[in-house]
Amino acid sequence: MTRVDLTQRLAGKVAVVTGGASGIGLASARRMQDEGATIVIGDIDPQAGGAVAEDLGALFVPVDVADEAAVNDLFDTAVKTCGSVDIAFNNAGISPPEDDLIEVTGLDAWDRVQNVNLKSVFLCCRAALRHMVPQQRGSIINTASFVAVMGSATSQISYTASKGGVLAMSRELGVQYARQGIRVNALCPGPVNTPLLQELFAKDPERAARRLVHVPVGRFAEPEELAAAVAFLASDDASFITASSFLVDGGISGHYVTPL
Repeated sequence: MTRVDLTQRLAGKVAVVTGGASGIGLASARRMQDEGATIVIGDIDPQAGGAVAEDLGALFVPVDVADEAAVNDLFDTAVKTCGSVDIAFNNAGISPPEDDLIEVTGLDAWDRVQNVNLKSVFLCCRAALRHMVPQQRGSIINTASFVAVMGSATSQISYTASKGGVLAMSRELGVQYARQGIRVNALCPGPVNTPLLQELFAKDPERAARRLVHVPVGRFAEPEELAAAVAFLASDDASFITASSFLVDGGISGHYVTPL
């Protein structure tokens, strides 16, 4: 029986990670590198992105994920420098405080969130597929959210809508490209202990407490827990998983009442 070296599960693979300078993106870049992948970091913050790339010995490409030319350059540069794009973790996203209940959310906030959270995934998937289709292989992982599968009374209306779009688009692409050796899955995290969440909840502790009570596990996720799921979906261990809503949510979407 052949034994698998899980520390080299992604050996020989090139992974592009957007939003790779912090949070889930950074944890996932580290995890995939630990499993043997060559990492390309894409991030809008040149200082943080450059520092992360230097720490990892990875390639950094500054990118505004809502800009088509910048996204194309990210994936083209990855191929030119590293030889291929085998994994695309399209993870960049925002959740600004101006995105709130529908009654008070302006069109400018709506548009900004849609551009960074949804349009960017469209652009990144299209850019990645240009390289994956000729290869006839690849794994695309798009960061959606548990709010894509259930409603919240503490609304961030544009964020929720954008993540629902990411989920639906990932499902369709997963079906469409399945016979070309390309898998597309939507990672649906529950609340994760990242700078984005910390900043949001520091401004509104009551909202934070209200959300935490609904997590059966009793805590928010750590970025490394999401990174483990990303590495799995990126690997051949997930070879029969595509067009899925991959929930890593501490039981939120499956519960009726939380345990005492």
